[in-house]
Amino acid sequence: MAGPSSEYLQLGSVAVGINTECILEPLSLPESPDGGAAVESCPYVPCIFCEECYLLAEQNQLLKHMIIEHKLVIADMKLVADFRRYILYWKKRFAEQPITDFCSVIKTNSEAPLEEQENYFLLCDVLPEDRLLREQLQQKRLREILEQQQRERYDISFRSMCMFCDQEFTGNRSVLLNHMAREHAFNIGLPDNIVNCCEFLAVLQEKLDNLQCLYCEKVFRDKNTLKDHMRKKQHRRINAKNKEYDKFYIINYLEFGKSWEEVQSEDDRELLDNLEEDWSDWEEHPVCAVCLFCEQQADTTEKLYLHMQKSHGFDFPKIKSEHGLNFYQQVKLVNFIRREIHHCRCYNCQKKFQSKGELISHMEKTKHITLLPARSTWDQPQYYFPTYENDTLLCTLSDSEDLITEDQREDIPVVSEDISSLKALKESSVLNQLLSEENKSQKKF
Repeated sequence: MAGPSSEYLQLGSVAVGINTECILEPLSLPESPDGGAAVESCPYVPCIFCEECYLLAEQNQLLKHMIIEHKLVIADMKLVADFRRYILYWKKRFAEQPITDFCSVIKTNSEAPLEEQENYFLLCDVLPEDRLLREQLQQKRLREILEQQQRERYDISFRSMCMFCDQEFTGNRSVLLNHMAREHAFNIGLPDNIVNCCEFLAVLQEKLDNLQCLYCEKVFRDKNTLKDHMRKKQHRRINAKNKEYDKFYIINYLEFGKSWEEVQSEDDRELLDNLEEDWSDWEEHPVCAVCLFCEQQADTTEKLYLHMQKSHGFDFPKIKSEHGLNFYQQVKLVNFIRREIHHCRCYNCQKKFQSKGELISHMEKTKHITLLPARSTWDQPQYYFPTYENDTLLCTLSDSEDLITEDQREDIPVVSEDISSLKALKESSVLNQLLSEENKSQKKF
């Protein structure tokens, strides 16, 4: 799923400026590795039991073939994110073990003579292996879609004509989509919510070429009649009920088998159901933040601050309090320290080292780790942007105002206006002098 952090980092690369030590790629703190190789796409899908093959677009024909010829029924195929990978997996498994190890047997015509009875085999997600496969395929498809969306977001080789005028657009897809929304009142959604944009535009263009209204989907006799109809009826929009468009919107991949309307209605119901929910037993999720100077991790900020104080002599809460750092200054300080440590450079004396270990040893021995450089060095806009894109420590920072106690607030002096001698105040007012001078000037004229 597409996200804000990538925009954040892209802006960061601009703000940092051009220098030899600029971090040009997003860094990541240590965490559990994950990933896997994708299966090559193919237009054909084989039958699980025989050599018959069908085009991927003809999956219903393949399912019908397996029911008639092999008595196999697969439940809820609309919830399978990748039809071909699913079929190939079970083709391999059925070759290894009997079908009855995986499928429920359904006997038809149970009261008829034996020769007229038939056994059908049901494959569904009641089987743990099938359920796990469906979940893995869904997650894999979601990752692939988000990667595709990310490529389209930053693609500058896009080229397409506007569907409503003769203007051509190049560069990024958002230029065309924003033009159609602004100039032609045709809005298919925010560019960042769309995936496979070129295919989407081609589908819409084909409908218009076939003289079909995009909203009511009626076909007209000529282009001018279609244009007048879409303008007068305000049909310059797509039909949200048309399932053909679902694959072009990221939200439809979040929970496969459910449309954006179903997901949205469930979210709304959940919001209403939880309005009166009791949050008294709510527990904070562990933060798993990483130390500024080593790879030690902690599940709470208190533990992490204690580690940095005992192991490195760096007391972050004390520094925050003494320097009166607000939230944004804390963010810049953390990102500044992260970057200097990444470059194996002491942020106090600017001496560079061959390894991170040598650097930390130097800073601890010289006490440079506890001495911050001049505020102008690190309190810079470039350090608004994270050195590490998954730096959880940044999410746990709090404003320095949280440290002000009630007693400290009461010490703030409040000067009230003294109106005990209002007559004397009026007589001594400087306005009287201005008024007498004005009267004198008027008498002269």
